[in-house]
Amino acid sequence: MKRYWSRLLALVLVAVISLTGCSGSPDNLTGDYQQDSLAIVNVLRNALALPDDAADKAAVQGEARKKINEFAARYQRNSSVSGLSSFTTMRTALNSLAGHYSSYPNRPVPEKLKNRLEQEFKQVEAALRRGA
Repeated sequence: MKRYWSRLLALVLVAVISLTGCSGSPDNLTGDYQQDSLAIVNVLRNALALPDDAADKAAVQGEARKKINEFAARYQRNSSVSGLSSFTTMRTALNSLAGHYSSYPNRPVPEKLKNRLEQEFKQVEAALRRGA
C-alpha cells in the first residue's frame, strides 16, 4: 500500500509541475511583434514622462522593467524579427533604460538619455511603418 501511495504522489507531483511549467506566459504581449513593440514604446514613454517627485514613480519603473524583460524574453530568440532594424534599435533603447534602472534605481533618468531614447523610439516607429 505504501508503494502505491508513493507512486500516486510522484504522479501527482509530475502532473502539477508539468502543468505549471507549461502554462501560458503571464505577460500581456500578444505575439504580434509590431503591436507589442508599439505598446512597449508607449509604456516606456509614459514611464519617462513622469515627474521625478511622482508618488507612483517606483511602481511605474518596476512595470517598465517588467515589460522590458517580457519583450526581451519573447522576441530575443525569434529569428523572424531579430534581424529587423526596428528590433535592433528597440533592443538598444531597452538595454539603455534597463541599465539605468539597474545601476541607478533611485536617480532620475538624465535628460540626455531621455532625448536619445525618444529618438530611438521614433526610429523604431518609422521602421515598423516601413515593415523593417
